[in-house]
Amino acid sequence: MPTAEIQSVSAACWACGASVAPGQSFCPTCGKVQPPAASVDYFAVFSLPRKLHLDVSALEKSFYKLSRRLHPDVYAQASADEQQWSLEQTSLLNDAYRALKNPVTRTEYLLKLEGVEIEAGRSEGNAPKDSRIPPDLLEEVFELNMQLEEMRMAKKMGEDDPQTRADLEKARVQFEAQLADSDAQLAAQWTKWDAALDAADAAGQQQAKDAMVAVLDRRRYLRNLVRDVHDVLEA
Repeated sequence: MPTAEIQSVSAACWACGASVAPGQSFCPTCGKVQPPAASVDYFAVFSLPRKLHLDVSALEKSFYKLSRRLHPDVYAQASADEQQWSLEQTSLLNDAYRALKNPVTRTEYLLKLEGVEIEAGRSEGNAPKDSRIPPDLLEEVFELNMQLEEMRMAKKMGEDDPQTRADLEKARVQFEAQLADSDAQLAAQWTKWDAALDAADAAGQQQAKDAMVAVLDRRRYLRNLVRDVHDVLEA
């Protein structure tokens, strides 16, 4: 979702003609619910700048406040259009809240706004869509795959290999630690992005974006490794 597709100019309230900022559910002058734009910046829904460090508790309070104002009971006697708009605004609000409350999806969403598409999930064969192994993990991943295959074969034969299980448990702990470290690295890039945004530093923003993409790629690979080990151990 490139930035150009997002509504970036104010609209006129259908009821009183006053200016309504992009993403806002209600007219600031008459309080009437507004028809949602075709494409809205989720940050704008909560009147937030495009920063990655945010107060999640304040976000939650804002979400519930807006949810109460958009509740169907409030529009029971309103026009059919207003009833429909309240439902559509509620759906938009829910999508925005889900995207922004989670640190990783918030980062992915901002990158998407900036024109960077982030691949996620797994392929039909249940393998990571991005099969590129981070260079520093090559040896560990090779050894892990051998251990996973040994455990799968043992289970097919109705057996359990205590040593392989212990090795996999150790690997899971190590990869979980690396996953936590990648989250810390991501948070550090948020700080750089937010500072570059405040300073209108385009080069700094680009550097932060590139770094976040790299961290997310690594994090996704680590997450899949942890999941693979968990699936084999718990099967």
